[in-house]
Amino acid sequence: MKKQLLIFIALLIGLPTQAISIKYGPYLQNLDTNSVTITWITDSTSIGWVELAEDGSDSFYSTVRQQYHDTQDGIKNTSTIHSVTLNDLSPNTVYRYRVYSQAVLSHEGNRVMYGDYVATNVYSREPLRFKTNNHDKETMRFAMINDIHGDNQRMERLINHSSLMEPDMYIFNGDMASSFENEEQIFDDFAQTAITMFASEIPFYYVRGNHETRGTYASHFHQYFTTGHDKLYYTFRQGPVFFVMLDSGEDKPDSDIEYYGLVDYDNYRNEQAQWLSHIVTSEEYINAPIKVIVSHIPPTGDWHGNIEVKNKFMEVLKLSAPDLMLCGHEHELIYHEAKESNPFPILINSHDNVIVGKVSATSLIIYIIDVNGTIIDTIILNK
Repeated sequence: MKKQLLIFIALLIGLPTQAISIKYGPYLQNLDTNSVTITWITDSTSIGWVELAEDGSDSFYSTVRQQYHDTQDGIKNTSTIHSVTLNDLSPNTVYRYRVYSQAVLSHEGNRVMYGDYVATNVYSREPLRFKTNNHDKETMRFAMINDIHGDNQRMERLINHSSLMEPDMYIFNGDMASSFENEEQIFDDFAQTAITMFASEIPFYYVRGNHETRGTYASHFHQYFTTGHDKLYYTFRQGPVFFVMLDSGEDKPDSDIEYYGLVDYDNYRNEQAQWLSHIVTSEEYINAPIKVIVSHIPPTGDWHGNIEVKNKFMEVLKLSAPDLMLCGHEHELIYHEAKESNPFPILINSHDNVIVGKVSATSLIIYIIDVNGTIIDTIILNK
């Protein structure tokens, strides 16, 4: 009570109050044709919102911009983690935005004491921008990295090499960190690098690897990396490509000592396989010119996780004619051409390469670029 009284007095007489800053972000998630989620982290408890405007030559300050608040069931979230999902956007449209937070110093009953504001800069810098997806886009480009394990220097080099091809989006195909222990470690290991280099304006779509399932903070994954619903497996479309993002879980049996009795991935993959069987019979999947499956653990190898992916996911996918499956996990580059056991090609990417895909309705051209920027292989798949 004494602390709150002192804060109140400080506000009355104009003394400085607790400052607030944006610690991490903003970064884009779940970008689709008519929606996007924008996430950022503040260093103190606050409420947050996004101001949005369609692109234009006018100043962001020329008029009052519409505000979209971070809420849950009609109540503004008081947190350090802020996520705002913008809906009812127009496809293939560029938007400008900034994020805002205001510190909440205390909240007792119906009395709330607010502190300072913080916002992304639209005064001396251009506002941040994003462009919504477009199903009718004739071509698209994506880049994929995986198994970074907190090596930011390697990640920076791979992103720099891939950015020369101007991807519309990035895919993080698992094991970006070796475990999830706390918020700082997540951002120090890879997320801040992504934000600095592209993620405030170009989205990344995250497939959880087996290492993101480990650590005392693993259950918080969904707070920072959202999929648009309550599961970590999901789909989206950009241009001619329908992406199916699978969560392959852990690589050892659930009973392994390393998991301390805390996991139930066999049942989780059962549930996911049922979901997948509905996805591949949907009009969205069937009518898409190109189908790409993304899974961290590949359906090859003799570890439990690999066998589970093979027995549960591949049995569905064999009948659904995807054009390509992208995997990681093995820390080496392996390409399986289509054959009876896998009637579509499977590309397992190394931790030292970035994959860049150029896709049209009739072809996928996959460039494999190593950490030195050399294109070490090109795979052309024609429909």
